[in-house]
Amino acid sequence: MLIYGLKSCDTCRKALKSLPGAEFRDVRADGVPGEVIDAALAEFGDKLVNTRSTTWRELDEAQRARPAKELLADHPTLMKRPLIVAGERMYLGWAKDVEAALAG
Repeated sequence: MLIYGLKSCDTCRKALKSLPGAEFRDVRADGVPGEVIDAALAEFGDKLVNTRSTTWRELDEAQRARPAKELLADHPTLMKRPLIVAGERMYLGWAKDVEAALAG
């Protein structure tokens, strides 16, 4: 199981603590492989882009209008987190339903 997120993110730390066997990848330091981004965009669509983030608020309208894949390639911290890859399944965020499905 892989968790993509930020090591400074409280939600990512909660997920990692609840999933002790998971491997953590920091999106800022390690990036996210293109095939993972493609699969996540196919699964979650625009929900993958965190429009409430500081990074998003710093972008101008022209930048925000770019395709999600380009935005995430240039600004990996725009990804909603954590993105959890568990075998063939993907989970986005650390809500109660995700926690129950994986930790529970």
